Amino acid sequence: MSGRIPDDFIDAVLARTDIAEVIGARVPLRRSGRELSGRCPFHEEKTPSFTVSPQKQFYHCFGCGAHGTAIGFLMALDRLDFREAITELAQRAGMTLPREADPSSAPLAPLYEVLAAASTFYQQQLRRHPAAGAAIDYLKHRGLDGATAARFHLGFAADEWDHLKRALAPRFGEDLLRQAGLLTGEDRRVYDRFRGRIVFPIEDRRGRVIGFGGRIIATGEPKYLNSPETPVFHKGRELYGLPNVLAHARHPDALLVVEGYMDVVMLAQHGVDTAVAVLGTALTVDHLRTAFRVTPRVILCFDGDAAGRRAAERAVDTALPELSDGRELRLLFLPQGEDPDSLVRRIGKEAFLTLSRDAKPVSQYLLARLTEGVDLGSAEGRARLSALAQPQLERMPIGTFRGLLTDEVGRLVGRSVPARTPQKRAQPVHKAPGTPRPSLIRRAVLLLAHYPQLAAELGAPEAIESIRRPGSDLLGRLLRAIDGLQQPRLDRLIESWRDSDDGAVLSRILAGSDLVPDTPAEAAAELRQIAAGLRTLTQRVELGALLRDAAPSSLNPQQKAEVLALLKPQRKTPT
Repeated sequence: MSGRIPDDFIDAVLARTDIAEVIGARVPLRRSGRELSGRCPFHEEKTPSFTVSPQKQFYHCFGCGAHGTAIGFLMALDRLDFREAITELAQRAGMTLPREADPSSAPLAPLYEVLAAASTFYQQQLRRHPAAGAAIDYLKHRGLDGATAARFHLGFAADEWDHLKRALAPRFGEDLLRQAGLLTGEDRRVYDRFRGRIVFPIEDRRGRVIGFGGRIIATGEPKYLNSPETPVFHKGRELYGLPNVLAHARHPDALLVVEGYMDVVMLAQHGVDTAVAVLGTALTVDHLRTAFRVTPRVILCFDGDAAGRRAAERAVDTALPELSDGRELRLLFLPQGEDPDSLVRRIGKEAFLTLSRDAKPVSQYLLARLTEGVDLGSAEGRARLSALAQPQLERMPIGTFRGLLTDEVGRLVGRSVPARTPQKRAQPVHKAPGTPRPSLIRRAVLLLAHYPQLAAELGAPEAIESIRRPGSDLLGRLLRAIDGLQQPRLDRLIESWRDSDDGAVLSRILAGSDLVPDTPAEAAAELRQIAAGLRTLTQRVELGALLRDAAPSSLNPQQKAEVLALLKPQRKTPT
């Protein structure tokens, strides 16, 4: 199911989807004029500011700015990826998701089924197998109780070559077991991957088993063994324990990212249900993106030793491009010799949560790292700080957070430290009295997004793009995009630009609190006013170009006529 979903299928799903029904099944809505309103499911509020437009198939919250289509609503509320949201809406509409012909798009349902069966098998073995006593003794020694083991579906893999294979191969076949990462080996010597281990099922955010981690009970290497990469399991993307977090809070205040399975399990047993773990790999960009989809506040937990400090440094370097405004990253360094499990047992839940809340902001960590060993009392030292900080700042997204951190470095240096960003060469702009402001173009984008059927009111994209004002290129591309839609509607436009740079800009405009006319007639009237202002600007640009090309005294009759025609709209009628 990894193949690309055809655009016409997405259009067909949206055409058969009523956003009011999708959202109304999850959020109590009341009729309010042409729209429906209710309390926003994405933030706490007492006065309803969440609206749903059946005509535009669009939702918007004037409180927190959340907005989107039925697809986006399911992605945000249920934390589905795009394909999963499309699949769910297609099923509601009685449609079957098309599959492309490449091998990577093979159905995944059998993989989920065999992985779920393997998880059940391992759980049964923890209770029934004669050799499971060593696993139970280990878990008891770590302080784990039976209820927590059951909550995380812990299991046991016997130290036998083909225990799982004999149990499941007759039902599923060896090929599927191997594809799921449950068997390994070559040719005729194919055997169980997990043997003599406590088994931790790894579940995606929807609670489906996608892989396993195994902790060896006796001596041997590796101490922890994960499933290999499969069509449903990518260890650089998944966070162990995420379903447990979401079961306790749909929108948790924070995620605590720790190192291992047992840290997550033991923290949960002590009432700390915000912990997730990376799967035996360094923190990746995908890990961070997964975490920030769940909460805007992420706390990374590290050992207090030298290895932990090195891991923190690598993690922060990975995180810099993801630190956009609204995201908060903190670092928690544990006391020497402690791990999250031992620490929460020693100091208790409340003290541990307080320690987590007081974790060091990434800005403080960065400044401390940059100034370490730097003599700020000398010009050379301050120059060195500027040189060290600049590449770090340049890797961060442009925004308030980067600007504030840049200002702080500038304060330490004693002068501004600009973080360079690649910029396009500025186009010449010919100003004239009454030139429309960039907000006028922004307003046109907003109106056309809500009423794309009115695109003809603005004219040809080429004329808009020739204005050379901030946003005119975006407005031109918007007109072209609308022309390519089978049905000019807001939800179709949003989905056609999903995950694109233009889509991100449009999203920021839609997230604003600007009021939009209630009817197409009102929007059309305003668009005609905007079009008139843009035409005036275009004429003045043309006039400027004509006057640059030739001195007025050297104009031929035809050129003079053109100048007079361009000047005519600006002449006042004599009184």
